Amino acid sequence: MLKKDFQELNEKKQELNKFSYYSSMAFQMLIIIFIGVAGGISIDKWLHMKFPVFTIILSLFGVFVAIYITFKDFIHMDKR
Repeated sequence: MLKKDFQELNEKKQELNKFSYYSSMAFQMLIIIFIGVAGGISIDKWLHMKFPVFTIILSLFGVFVAIYITFKDFIHMDKR
């Protein structure tokens, strides 16, 4: 009886750890993309650009960096 309760508690803890890991990954992606967009907007304002070239470039760069880091984290997670 005690062993079964311990196993259930351990499974719930593992599920919670996975949930926190994936949610932190999502926040990490959002922050990286936000930094790219905010940086692009500030550069476009600083250079008085009519078309938001740097906003587009840095936001796409932020998306690619976020995807790269996420895939890298997935690969390292499988090795654990």
